[in-house]
Amino acid sequence: MTSEEDLIQATLAGDTDAYGQLVDRFKDRLFNAMLNVVGNYDEAEDVVQDSFVQAYVKLHTFQGNSKIFTWLYRIAFNNALSRGRRRRAELSIEQSRELTGTDPEDRTESPDQPLMRQEKIAIVHAALQQLTEEHRAILVLREMQDTSYEDIADILGINIGTVRSRLSRARNQLKLQLEILGGGQE
Repeated sequence: MTSEEDLIQATLAGDTDAYGQLVDRFKDRLFNAMLNVVGNYDEAEDVVQDSFVQAYVKLHTFQGNSKIFTWLYRIAFNNALSRGRRRRAELSIEQSRELTGTDPEDRTESPDQPLMRQEKIAIVHAALQQLTEEHRAILVLREMQDTSYEDIADILGINIGTVRSRLSRARNQLKLQLEILGGGQE
């Protein structure tokens, strides 16, 4: 398996197949992260595609001070923010449920458990959409992508102390939104 550094160098030397390998390595992870940031499947696809194009054009500016995924995420996150500012449509719970897809059915569950789980997922996605972009981003990075505090700081261009305080505020805001949307139920 070729290292990321080798693929970057090969891409800079004009090997487009090497860049294709980089895209293949990170597209699913980046898509999942952007889906949680923008809350819309088609929008997340557009953000990721635009971000890979932008990253290809600007690859010569990548200095290697961070992981390539951190750099790609930063580009994608900035693209998502730009698109979000242009389009402020909020998702309804029904639309969010539609976007989350269905979970595989567990035959040992009672018939209503998959539906209840889908409703909870939809409520979490709807609550995430009610948060500010910076709170949503930090929660997605930490809780859904399991990104380290150091990498979050790199991606968002903030210090670790700010990561910790912003994450705390984001969790509190999410909890409040979940209480509102869930009617106080757990």
